[in-house]
Amino acid sequence: MTQHSAPCPVPEEQQPLNEYQELQRSWFFRWALSPFPQLWKPLLWLWLASWLVAGPVAAASFMPSRHWGKFLLTSATGAWLPVGLILLQLYLGWRYVCDRLARPVVCYEESGWFDGQLWQKPPDILSRDRLIVAYEIRPLLHRLEQLFALGGVWILGGVLSWPFLP
Repeated sequence: MTQHSAPCPVPEEQQPLNEYQELQRSWFFRWALSPFPQLWKPLLWLWLASWLVAGPVAAASFMPSRHWGKFLLTSATGAWLPVGLILLQLYLGWRYVCDRLARPVVCYEESGWFDGQLWQKPPDILSRDRLIVAYEIRPLLHRLEQLFALGGVWILGGVLSWPFLP
């Protein structure tokens, strides 16, 4: 960070830039930084692993030999639930940091929950933070939103096709 006449009173771990860098270093949140092919890989593995639970649960409701279409759709949708939760956690973590970087005022705690303070960002820090939001975080959030939309299309397609499945 650049030096200012008034030092930043926000504790290091609560400064939005440091929170952003912490997410970049995080094993879990770093997934969202990956381009689509690399982002799909762990999500696909999680989806496949989730079939170990979703398959037997769906088979208890729809016997695969008699209702194979409903079994497959129910299993696939049930296996998508953990993937959706992972995507939601990624989205919420990055969205929180995005909001903290984009705001001109930083809320922080000096020593506990009872002493909230506000700090007005100087123009150069606000500009830097908003550039990070525009060029780094918003594209990442857009990718995650696209994956949510894909899951929504899957579920909508399943609902619309349900009456026609064997």
